[in-house]
Amino acid sequence: MQNQLNLEGVEQLALKDYTEKAYLDYSMYVIMDRALPQIGDGLKPVQRRIIYAMSELGLSAGQKHKKSARTVGDVIGKYHPHGDSACYEAMVLMAQEFSYRYAIVDGQGNWGSTDDPKSFAAMRYTESRLRAYAKSLLAELGHGTVDWTANFDGTMEEPVVLPARLPNILLNGTTGIAVGLSTDVPPNNLREVTSAVIHMIDNPSATIAQIMKHIKGPDFPTGGELVSPASDIRDIYKSGNGTLRLRASYKIENDDIVICALPYQISGSKVLEQIASQMRNKKLPLVEDLRDESDHEEPIRLVITPKSKKVDTDELMSHLFSTTSLERTVRVNMNVIGLDGRPRAFSLVEMLSEWISFRKQTVKRRLNHRLQIVLDRLHILDGLLVAYLSIDAVIKIIRTEDEPKPVLMKRFKLSDIQAESILNLRLRNLAKLEEFKIRGEQDELSLERADLDKTLKSAVRLKTLIKSELLEDAEAYGDARRTLLVEREAAQAMDETQLVASEPVTVVLSHRGYARAAKGHEIDPFALSYKAGDEYLASARGRSNQLAMFIDSSGRVYSIIAQALPSARGQGEPLSGRFKPPDGAEFCGTMIGETTDRWLLASDAGYGFVATLEDLVSRNKAGKSILRIPTGGRAVVPAPVPSDVECLIAAVSSIGRLLLFEMEELPELAKGKGNKLINIPGKKYQAGDEKLIAAAVVPEGGNLLISTATRTMTIKWDDVDDYYGERALRGSLLPKGWRKVVRLSADWEVEEV
Repeated sequence: MQNQLNLEGVEQLALKDYTEKAYLDYSMYVIMDRALPQIGDGLKPVQRRIIYAMSELGLSAGQKHKKSARTVGDVIGKYHPHGDSACYEAMVLMAQEFSYRYAIVDGQGNWGSTDDPKSFAAMRYTESRLRAYAKSLLAELGHGTVDWTANFDGTMEEPVVLPARLPNILLNGTTGIAVGLSTDVPPNNLREVTSAVIHMIDNPSATIAQIMKHIKGPDFPTGGELVSPASDIRDIYKSGNGTLRLRASYKIENDDIVICALPYQISGSKVLEQIASQMRNKKLPLVEDLRDESDHEEPIRLVITPKSKKVDTDELMSHLFSTTSLERTVRVNMNVIGLDGRPRAFSLVEMLSEWISFRKQTVKRRLNHRLQIVLDRLHILDGLLVAYLSIDAVIKIIRTEDEPKPVLMKRFKLSDIQAESILNLRLRNLAKLEEFKIRGEQDELSLERADLDKTLKSAVRLKTLIKSELLEDAEAYGDARRTLLVEREAAQAMDETQLVASEPVTVVLSHRGYARAAKGHEIDPFALSYKAGDEYLASARGRSNQLAMFIDSSGRVYSIIAQALPSARGQGEPLSGRFKPPDGAEFCGTMIGETTDRWLLASDAGYGFVATLEDLVSRNKAGKSILRIPTGGRAVVPAPVPSDVECLIAAVSSIGRLLLFEMEELPELAKGKGNKLINIPGKKYQAGDEKLIAAAVVPEGGNLLISTATRTMTIKWDDVDDYYGERALRGSLLPKGWRKVVRLSADWEVEEV
């Protein structure tokens, strides 16, 4: 018999409760001790520990650099028991001037670049020390300003928060991802923030509009432009979350476009690759050359050479802003751990107000700490002065008594500390001049005590002190704004037709739906090579930067830039690979031209209308339903409509009846069934019935070409009377031998497209 497990004295907990507690404990640890910064110093725990460890190593500004490995070793060995690589990466981030608006660490060696921020050298190669700005975080650390806590193993103490003299949370910003929370606080300009803090100290109920007279918007370390509207920035500062649009800055030099600043956290090499990719894919014909001329003097200098002086620079840059990382959006989510130890989202006004409370508390603690030191020293000086005034009696007691301290305390009414100070006096300090020094020091300390008392008891004096210190630090560490505030419209990508070289082309479509674009208008589409069992169906003349459109048998129209079609050196590509026509549908014709050009669309049921190409454009692979066709019917080859000239419409049926009528009798529609072109007997459209075979538009002075399978007949403009009539008539029979028409077309003199 198996022994039962003895659970006596073992705490039992439901798995649900255990996992819930474990996950909550972990998430709170990540939020409070890893990912989110404190509002007081704006630092995460690892950053605070790095800065404190460096100060303990004597690595202040002006001192000699030390190996970064030494600092990282101290940090993870004494305060932060985590991986050295993560610790070093946090240290690198604080040293990168393109990552931190006001860098805290001063590094020697390879600390990464804007092209690759993580290309920094290993910590055994680099050296580091603190920058002067770090003094604003550490200067008051030993003045009783902050609480201290035991480190992870209880052998040392570390500060809970650094006594920051400036609102570092707003100056350098931060990013972090916790469990269920994330933070993205943008950096701001020190002088602007200092001015806003001073204004808010004087006006605690200041509104966001008043604060934004000082803080215009975030100020990113890499410069560039902040192009979000002022109203959007105000909403973000008011709510604590939103998105900002950043854009690169550029200038014109000798007709070249020189990009001199990039958006925050954008790599110059990435931008160059994006532009070069468009050039390789022939999607950026407006650019002739692309160069990277960046050096130590100009860290960002990307040169774009337009194809000619006629290129609209603003339009080109707007396209690049829209299609590359030259413009990006930055998320703002100001989640920070407040003074109460709880994480929450802050608005700008709330953050400033909370930090001012922190600063007031810190300054009060500093003043009280100093006041206590002054009082203690005055107390000791009082005792020393008693000793000097009765020096002989003091010496006698010391020489004759075995325990002189209690005797001194009783005789002269001294405290323990005063008696101890007298006993610790050196003989050389018993000179007559020491009495004058003591009285002088007493006078100085008494004045300081009075001043400290006044400051601590007066809210006005306390505010004045805080403001003067802020102005002092702003003068020491402040600089001009780097990110320009320029409200601009959202960037627009150029139309695809504007990005392709304009060259004459002839679009050719075969019966099986194979399409290609031959260069030039002199090409004979009948002479091209076709696949076995395939032959010419239709063609249209236009330019390479225009949209080529194709209509299928169901009346749907599809469009694609002509440049994207294969050349006529091959036999074309099937359109079914580029579009998604309905099952059983076949491609019946092609069109190309300006968006204002008109084309005649018709079905073999004898109905049709005129449409402009602008109404036919579709970016959808499934096309756009334009021509309504009866069940079992199909579209015929579309015909171009000449502009600014009198025209006749020609329609021919499957039994050889030809009708020509005035162009004005047919409506212009965007979509639909259209009107009857030629009268075809029968109320219902059925297979085997008479059909409309083809239609064409003949301009005044042109010729109508009627083609059978083997030959072509020409009917001149002056000889159309035999077939002329009103729309929807039956038309006249063609001569015998010409009634099996396969194609109608018009021939006239046209200007080059």
